[in-house]
Amino acid sequence: MSPRRKPNLKARPLQVHAPVFAALGDEMRLRLITALCVGGAMSITQLTSGTDISRQAITKHLSVLAAAGLVRDVRRGRERLWEFEPTQLEETRRSLELIGRQWEHALAKLKFAVESNPH
Repeated sequence: MSPRRKPNLKARPLQVHAPVFAALGDEMRLRLITALCVGGAMSITQLTSGTDISRQAITKHLSVLAAAGLVRDVRRGRERLWEFEPTQLEETRRSLELIGRQWEHALAKLKFAVESNPH
């Protein structure tokens, strides 16, 4: 029997990605990310337009997204705009793909062991 091997995660440790999942676990924050992906950089006024969400609530949601590395604010003249920052989401996606490959490998080993056992 071989000793247990630790997962080989070449990307940053998984706990780094927890804030991304926490941030995206809220429907309003998902909507904000979608709006920024589709509409490009937007002000808080633009993000609240046509909604019943307060500017203060949007600001809090954007702060959570920024802390997770999913959005960033940029200054354009006197205006403060928010834009989607894809880098952290891409890193998280790559880590999930690696976990998926490891899971598939483990299942293949299990399948082989079960099918090789004559009992």
